[in-house]
Amino acid sequence: MKALGTLITLLFILALAGAGAAYVWFQDSVTRPGPMAEATIFAVSPGETLVSVANRAEAAGIIRDNRVLRLHARLKDQETAIKVGEFALPAEISVQEFLTRLVAGDVVQYTITIPEGLTTAQIARRLEADDRLEGLLPDPLPPEGSLLPETYAFTRGTTRAGLMQRMEDEQDRLLERLWPERAENLPINTPEEAIILASVVQKEASGQSEYGTVASVFVNRLNAPMPLQSDPTVHYGVNQGEPLFNSRGQRRTLYRSELERDTPWNTYTRAGLPETAIANPGRGAIEGVLNPPETNYYYFVADGTGGHVFATSHSQHLRNVAAYRDYERREIARERSN
Repeated sequence: MKALGTLITLLFILALAGAGAAYVWFQDSVTRPGPMAEATIFAVSPGETLVSVANRAEAAGIIRDNRVLRLHARLKDQETAIKVGEFALPAEISVQEFLTRLVAGDVVQYTITIPEGLTTAQIARRLEADDRLEGLLPDPLPPEGSLLPETYAFTRGTTRAGLMQRMEDEQDRLLERLWPERAENLPINTPEEAIILASVVQKEASGQSEYGTVASVFVNRLNAPMPLQSDPTVHYGVNQGEPLFNSRGQRRTLYRSELERDTPWNTYTRAGLPETAIANPGRGAIEGVLNPPETNYYYFVADGTGGHVFATSHSQHLRNVAAYRDYERREIARERSN
């Protein structure tokens, strides 16, 4: 009996030693640097299981043994906790860190910048051309002017329709904040009218510094009342805001016949706002329309340096136009002499 007791004790000690050795081996397998020599991107697809992920990770050389990852996840009760997306993995990532990143959902973020002043159709083409996005665009497309131009972050697999909806939602939130804070006595009655006017300001102003002043011109003209007489509105009526080309395929400005052609957007032939927005205005143009500075300006023309010069009277405006024409002639003569 004494010998049997000794044997049982010995077997128990050996079992403990074996368990301890197995624990040490497992902890080392989980925490030691992995075999991957270079950083990489690893994607987890929707509906993918941990078993599939572990098998692919081993095949890709990210981990040594998929069974270690599966057991580690089981012990931590995280077999169903992994997230979908692309993960940026450093070289020699351990099994422990690999699982931590998958569970945390620390996925790769991409960005797309939508410039201010694009039409909805032009924004749609940009989304269509981005192969990091998936799915079809909404049909029909959102109304002109309803998308907020910004830089948007997204993950691979985001749908085009979903990202376009975000653009609509962002503009709705912006208007909900800005509309109640608008100046008094504006010649616009709804947020939709504010967007229409902001789209005209967006296409006319040369940049952030001019949004408010250009908006004040159009507000003054609407209050007068005077027609807006904005070339970009005519352009939209002629070609939906797409570039205009001559017979030789060169970019051109509007023809006089087009300025005289009546469309729902021609603010030379029609009073008030155009029928719809002519582009998607940015935050600055919207803010400029809703809170323009008080000015006596009713006219503006290009100044030859990328900006505009403003006038309070038609006679002053004509002098400014003449000065700009003179500037153009000098520039043409200088270019020819070179």
